[in-house]
Amino acid sequence: MRIKSTLRSSVLMAACTGVVLLIPGQAQARDQIQIVGSSTVYPFATTVAEEFGRAGKFKAPVIESTGTGGGFKLFCGGVGDRFADISNASRRIKKSEVETCAANGVKEIVEIKIGYDGIVLASSSGAKPMNLTLKDIFTALARQVPGKDGQMINNPNKTWKDVNADLPDMKIRVLGPPPTSGTRDAFAELAMEGGCKAYSELKELVKKDEKQLKPICHSLREDGAYVEAGENDNLIVQKLEADPTSLGVFGYSYLEQNQDKLQGNPVGEVKPTFDNIASGTYPVSRPLFFYVKKAHIGMVPGIVEFTAEFASERAWGQEGYLTGKGLIPMPDAERQKFAEDAKTLPNLAL
Repeated sequence: MRIKSTLRSSVLMAACTGVVLLIPGQAQARDQIQIVGSSTVYPFATTVAEEFGRAGKFKAPVIESTGTGGGFKLFCGGVGDRFADISNASRRIKKSEVETCAANGVKEIVEIKIGYDGIVLASSSGAKPMNLTLKDIFTALARQVPGKDGQMINNPNKTWKDVNADLPDMKIRVLGPPPTSGTRDAFAELAMEGGCKAYSELKELVKKDEKQLKPICHSLREDGAYVEAGENDNLIVQKLEADPTSLGVFGYSYLEQNQDKLQGNPVGEVKPTFDNIASGTYPVSRPLFFYVKKAHIGMVPGIVEFTAEFASERAWGQEGYLTGKGLIPMPDAERQKFAEDAKTLPNLAL
């Protein structure tokens, strides 16, 4: 992994030059913040890191786009200079992940919500837009769907027209993130689960037996209709440009940055726009976060200051520089609450 290899290189360089490399538990283990996690939060964190580094007091943080789940695995691995200081996330940390952190000595974590994002089903700007419902999305991409007798069957739908007679006679092919991605988790929870519950029989089934919710509502096809395209959302953008018959699943910020190449398909007749996501009318939107390891504050310089920059009005405010990257700002009261948390650094409580 890049973080570990960078640290190994630092150890070798220190040995060759005579520079003292501090170890965990000393006042300073590294002189550069290490950040991992969500590909959706990555462009926002990178922009903040550039601003932070430009100020000249601290080095710009090193950021890796590992996916939300992958980021938490690295972040929760332990305390010390081999482990990440901050983890970006496009969903809230799970109780099981907090327990893993605690088991590895990461017992004090600060949660900072940074804003909101919409999950879009985008296509090439040259393609004909499709107005999809949540039920359409589930029916197209679920591993199993209700058959004519009400029993669950393997998804037989080959084209969008098979899903809904008003949709085009075009092969279902959707490029999206892998299971380690917070975008995948949010897509399953917001789009797939919402479409699943549009079937009255499935809504009643999962209501009676909650253990059936994820196997029925969140499971995606593995027959080529849904294609795991990795954690690099820019790769999905490139593939959509080359193939106008495919759709891609990723955060609104990537649509915002590629409006000359892509279009966002409406969901429930609501387009994925900045205003619609901010108002909550767009049905597939979610909050974004980053998490700070308190044990590393004082061990790695600049963590408190980087957190303060991310949580500043100049960054995440209504006119902040992150809105130009596609971040949907939180309402004023919510921004004030998390800006205060960025100062006081309270421990996470689930």
